[in-house]
Amino acid sequence: MISIVIPVLNEEATIGALLLYLQKNSTPNFVTEILVVDGGSTDTTPKVIADISEKTEITIQFIASDKGRAIQMNTGARHASGSILYFLHADSFPPKHFDKHIVEKVKKGDTTGCFRMKFDTKHPLLQISQWFTRFNLKVCRGGDQSLFITKELFQSLGGFNETYTIYEDCEFINRLYSTTRFTVIPEYITTSSRKYRERGTWALQFHFMMIHLKNRMGASPEALYSYYLNHISRPEI
Repeated sequence: MISIVIPVLNEEATIGALLLYLQKNSTPNFVTEILVVDGGSTDTTPKVIADISEKTEITIQFIASDKGRAIQMNTGARHASGSILYFLHADSFPPKHFDKHIVEKVKKGDTTGCFRMKFDTKHPLLQISQWFTRFNLKVCRGGDQSLFITKELFQSLGGFNETYTIYEDCEFINRLYSTTRFTVIPEYITTSSRKYRERGTWALQFHFMMIHLKNRMGASPEALYSYYLNHISRPEI
């Protein structure tokens, strides 16, 4: 029923814990498979995934792909056998029984949506930022909140736009809000604040806001990527 798609690139520090968490907090009745789509990791990510896959009841598939989160997520979607796709970052942990929440929503006619989000830190700025994820507004959305969508709807929209090296998740969610009803499940996914710790919380939040602003002003995917390179550094999955 649900195919979980996780794009990865050098995620040896988090992917093992996430896969075990997904196994523990879901059921094979709802989760058909986990597709881990690798963009060319040079660390032990592939080995970690192979080792974990031998310990879980849920089928874990390792898929080699060209690099780029949009490309990797589209690749995972093409390989998926489930009728529901669930896109998840490697450092984001969905709520317990996330699969049950998703299936219940789809059965009620909600073909796409996400969870509310919280960070793994008490930093006041991020506490404020996460508070806004409760509102069903596209300006409050982001890839860290994860995304579920029926495969039929995903295919009808043509998937993620691969011209976006960054911002691919927000671009796709903007299209969803323009074409269908989007839902926010009132349970919390917990995401890592590692990028904020590494690059400075206030500075990184400012640059993310600038990227959103530039996109609203009509900046091209190339211009958004250039800003990211100049101010945030090399993109990671």
